[in-house]
Amino acid sequence: MSLLGLICFTSVNAQTKKVVKPTKATVEVLYFHSKQRCPTCIAVGTYSKEVVDKDFAAQVKSGAVKFKEIDISTPQGEKLADRYHVTWSSLYVNRWQNGKEGRNDMTNFGFENARTNTLAFKSGLKNKISKLLK
Repeated sequence: MSLLGLICFTSVNAQTKKVVKPTKATVEVLYFHSKQRCPTCIAVGTYSKEVVDKDFAAQVKSGAVKFKEIDISTPQGEKLADRYHVTWSSLYVNRWQNGKEGRNDMTNFGFENARTNTLAFKSGLKNKISKLLK
């Protein structure tokens, strides 16, 4: 991984916040970012949204797949970032079922591929979402 990738995301310990749990099986793609973003951070967000919107349009319409862009520099974004222990750009693909969340941290994968190997990034993200929908 490049130094740029290491600079773009960091983990910290934080208090857990109360969570609103989806009532039906849902896959959430969560893209966390700050106000200032590097080209790789922008690519992760842009291509993640593109995959969700183009490859899962029917599932988005039905509510089975959701894309959320979270600005961690806002009070609401900061609360959600605390739950995930992120302080910079990050990518999670999570499945909610029966009120339980299964987290998949795809930050490393995203930063290693989104800008330099876009096709692999899109394919890997699409495969992860498809797998979680089963």
